[in-house]
Amino acid sequence: MEKSNKGVKLVGFWVSPFVQRVKWGMKLKGIEYDYIEEDIFNKSPLLSQLNPLTGKVPVLVHDGNPLPESAIILEYLDERWPHAPLLPLDPYERAQARFWARFVEEKILESTRLAALRSEGEIQEREVKLAIEHLEKMEEKLGGKSRFFFGDDTIGYVDLMMGFVAYILPVWEEITAVRILDAARFPNLAAWKNNFLNHPVIKDDLPSKDEMLTYFQWRRKVNLKKI
Repeated sequence: MEKSNKGVKLVGFWVSPFVQRVKWGMKLKGIEYDYIEEDIFNKSPLLSQLNPLTGKVPVLVHDGNPLPESAIILEYLDERWPHAPLLPLDPYERAQARFWARFVEEKILESTRLAALRSEGEIQEREVKLAIEHLEKMEEKLGGKSRFFFGDDTIGYVDLMMGFVAYILPVWEEITAVRILDAARFPNLAAWKNNFLNHPVIKDDLPSKDEMLTYFQWRRKVNLKKI
C-alpha cells in the first residue's frame, strides 16, 4: 500500500456513484484512507464545513485540506500519487479522456438519471431515447479495439466515471421497467460492463443490489411527487 498518505479521509454516502468513483480510484492506487459516512438528508456540520459551497459528497480531505467533486478528486489523486495512473500519460490522450469523462457526466448520467428517477410518460420516453443515443457514442468509442476497458488493459479515468452504468443503471432499469443498455444493441459496452464488474477492485466494493433497489424506488417516488 502507498505510505505517503497521512491524513487521507473520504466523506461520502453509501449509494453515491460519485463517491464510489473515488473509492475505486484510491483502491486502484493502493491509497489507505479513513471513510466517513454522511447522511446527505440530515447533513452534519462537518459536511457544511468541508464543502460549504454545495454541501455535496464526495469530499476528499488530505492533510486537513478538503477537495470536493469526484472528477477533480480523481485528477488530484493522479497528481499527488502518480503511480498506477488513472489518466493517460500522453497530453493529447489525457485531454481526450477528460472530454469523454465530461460527456459521461453531462450527457449519459444526466439522461439516464432523468429517465429512471425523475420522469414518466412521454418525458421518460424522450430521456430513454436520449440516453440510448448517448450510449451509442461510447459503444463506438470501444468498437474495433482489442481492449477490456476505456483505459485499454487497465481501468482508467473514463472507466471510473462511467462505472455507474455497470452497477446502478441495471437497478434503475429494473425499477422503471425500461431497457437502456441492451446487450444485443451494445455488445462492446456489455463486454466492458462484464470486465468492469469482474475486476477484483470493483466486485469487492459494490453496494448491495437489494438496498439500492429499495433506496432508488423511494427516490423515484419522492421525485415524481415533486413534478
